[in-house]
Order: sequence, then C-alpha cells, then structure tokens
Amino acid sequence: MMTDNNIYPIFDRMLTRRDKEELLGQHSVMIWFTGLSGSGKSTVAIALERELHKRGLLCRILDGDNIRSGINNNLGFTEADRVENIRRIAEVSKLFIDTGIVTIAAFISPNNDIREMAANIIGPDDFLEVYVSTPIEECERRDVKGLYAKARKGEIKNFTGVSAPFEAPVHPALTLDTSVLSLEESVNKLLELILPRIQKK
Repeated sequence: MMTDNNIYPIFDRMLTRRDKEELLGQHSVMIWFTGLSGSGKSTVAIALERELHKRGLLCRILDGDNIRSGINNNLGFTEADRVENIRRIAEVSKLFIDTGIVTIAAFISPNNDIREMAANIIGPDDFLEVYVSTPIEECERRDVKGLYAKARKGEIKNFTGVSAPFEAPVHPALTLDTSVLSLEESVNKLLELILPRIQKK
C-alpha cells in the first residue's frame, strides 16, 4: 500500500504561551488601567505602548473606543451590560496574553467586583491593576466632550463619579495621579514596574 509522504499526522498539541513568548522574546502581562473618565487612562496607556514598542516589545491596547465600536457594539450602559463589557474584554485579553503579547486595557471598570472578575478570567498572576487616581475636579476640568456637565444635568444616566459610584482599587500594583505626575513621570513609574516582568533574562 502506497503512502503519501506529504500527509502529516495532526500534531498532538497546540503551541503554548511559552512557545509564543520564546518567539517574541518577551513575557506577556495584562496592564489594566482603571479610573474615572478624564483621569488620563488612555493617554498614559498610549504613551506606555510607544515606550514598550521602542524597546522591541509587542503590545496591544484595548480601550473603550476600539471595543465599544466593535466586539461590544451591541452593549449599552446598564449594570448587566457593563459587566458583560468587561467580561468580554477580559476574555479577549486572555487570548492576547496566551499569544505572548503585552496587553494594555484602559477602562473605567468602576468597582472591585468587576475588576476581580477580569483578573480571575485573565489569571491573577498576569494581572497588574493600575489605578489612575486623578481627582474628579481635575477630570471635570479636562472634560473636552462635556460628559460631566451633561451628567450633572441628568442628560447622561449612570455616569461614573456623578450618578454612579466608583470604587477605588484596594491593592493596585501602582497608583498614578496625573494631576501631580507628568506623562513622562507616569510612564517611567510604569516601566519600572513592568519591564522586569516582561523582558527576557
């Protein structure tokens, strides 16, 4: 009986996270920014991504704009939808982590339960919570979209910090107040925290 040498048996396993990390020359981790609207989460996340990219580290940012307009475009802002929004983000983040990619999320994620859910999906050992603790007065002052003003007039319901609560993280890996720290100072503090974990020895 003839056999075709071009036919190979199915491999008995998928490539692992370790295989992907070896290929990329880095360790993956989840950097999860939480804080009020206007606190500086996305600004710091984007600056961090650029600094890591300069060092040859592959990153992916997930934030409200690119998630709400795509994978979560069917979700509103009810309590149930907010939980589902974060659950899906965490599941997508886990896929990136398992592919060896440094993953950066910037979401209000307003309470400890919702962030704990995300950490449990991703894996607590891979989850670095960064609290952008900028005071609400400064967040409102920066508010170019006028969201806080609309919320205070009752035009936006369930707005975190105004008509919905925000719970500060209990034990964040790092706290950044962007009303005190410059963008460069914030990023440098992040690099001190992250680089030892993600750079291959």
